[in-house]
Amino acid sequence: MTDATRALWADLAALPKPALKDLFADSGRLDAWSSALALPGGRIRFDWSKTHLDAAHARAFSSLADAAGFTGRRAAMFAGEHINVTEDRAVEHTALRGVGRETSVEEAHALHLRMKGLVEAIHAGVLGEVRHLIHIGIGGSALGPNLAVDALTRDEARVDVHVVANIDGCALEEAFRACDPATTLIAVASKTFTTTETMTNAQSALDWLKAGGVADPFGRVIALTAAPDKAVEWGVDETRVLPFAESVGGRYSLWSSIGFPIALALGWQDFAEFLDGAAAMDEHFRDTDGLANLPLRAAFADLYYTRLRGCQTRAVFAYDERLRLLPSYLQQLEMESNGKSVTLDGQPVDGPTAPITWGGVGTDAQHAVFQLLHQGTNLVPVDFIAAIIPGDSLDPAHHRNLLANCFAQGAALMAGKAAKDGARAYPGDRPSATILCEDLNPATLGALIAFHEHRTFCNGVLLGINSFDQFGVELGKEIAKSIVAGSARFDPSTEALLDAAGIN
Repeated sequence: MTDATRALWADLAALPKPALKDLFADSGRLDAWSSALALPGGRIRFDWSKTHLDAAHARAFSSLADAAGFTGRRAAMFAGEHINVTEDRAVEHTALRGVGRETSVEEAHALHLRMKGLVEAIHAGVLGEVRHLIHIGIGGSALGPNLAVDALTRDEARVDVHVVANIDGCALEEAFRACDPATTLIAVASKTFTTTETMTNAQSALDWLKAGGVADPFGRVIALTAAPDKAVEWGVDETRVLPFAESVGGRYSLWSSIGFPIALALGWQDFAEFLDGAAAMDEHFRDTDGLANLPLRAAFADLYYTRLRGCQTRAVFAYDERLRLLPSYLQQLEMESNGKSVTLDGQPVDGPTAPITWGGVGTDAQHAVFQLLHQGTNLVPVDFIAAIIPGDSLDPAHHRNLLANCFAQGAALMAGKAAKDGARAYPGDRPSATILCEDLNPATLGALIAFHEHRTFCNGVLLGINSFDQFGVELGKEIAKSIVAGSARFDPSTEALLDAAGIN
């Protein structure tokens, strides 16, 4: 953090903290803080008016963005410069959507054509009857495909997809029970093709195919990786290896060949629309400045609550069953990206970085955690996400009640309710934002995910940290390997646990 940005944070901290109800005394409040963006799949409204940001905060945060070099960092990302400084890599997930350095866009297009050819060959029956796909990955290699497949295949899927991430054998056996080895493909998704959990599960899947009478188990495997040589060495035919670029991070990789299960389940046209929706958000983010830039505006609010109001968590509630996996997806995107304690130059961060992201599905969550949100002692900023067009064909009363509850929660958090009986009083003045999609389809889901990717990037830039490494996940994995190898000794508690489990 520079002296200039440190001074701007001090200026922000000194600003008055207005109550939400007072902010709405300004007749222009809604227009200033709520915007609708026209996208290929329909409009999405981003309403940040129920946050505590006002014009003074907007000016101060804009000055902070200038001092942090936001415009230059954004341009550097789209130009393919090595902004991931700790790993000396470019950050080029947007090129997979057609927005970025020209050579990277061309390379991504060629790799997409390779994937399209394989997807269409499978749909045409070239690999025989394929009714199921078991997609094996972990982290970014599983969360994104799982979210998209679950959200977009409720009505119909070209191929039944089961995503398995957990090393716990129960997860893999559940997929086995739902599939017939004779009509099942296995996708092994790993950037390095060395991830312990993924490769262990992959070997068990091969054993299952063989035990199920498949004469050539490797002939049923598709490899999704940035290390194609390792996949071929493991035994996958090179014609069934779908590579992606090293400059694509794991949690940003569902747009690459990691998205193979999405394309296989939906068909290529829908996958292309998924990319198009994300590209439209990329273009908005790249070409729009100041408060009108929606991901940047969201980051201003995120940092206001984390840095200036001491909020340690941020809640996300999807009022749409199709988005039930979105909070889990955002947990990795936001906490793995910005859960850092040093700046780009390796100095300690001067203050909190990423909050803990959590959430659930409305209206279920109303009967579980909303008690704390309304009357608890923690201030928790909340995002609500919903769609105007329902995903079901039942009585419209279902969706009308769903949306009524979504909007009512935001209104209640802000307004509160006085009562002589403290147990029945609601303090109010609690913030929320609402993202309202016209429809939920491949394009709007792509745009929603891209919005959150860029929001995460903005937070990192304003904090002066690197959002694109994840060394914090390595230490535990290293220790686990040493336990399995029996090559290390530990503290008495850990040793006792190992003895009790029979691992020592």
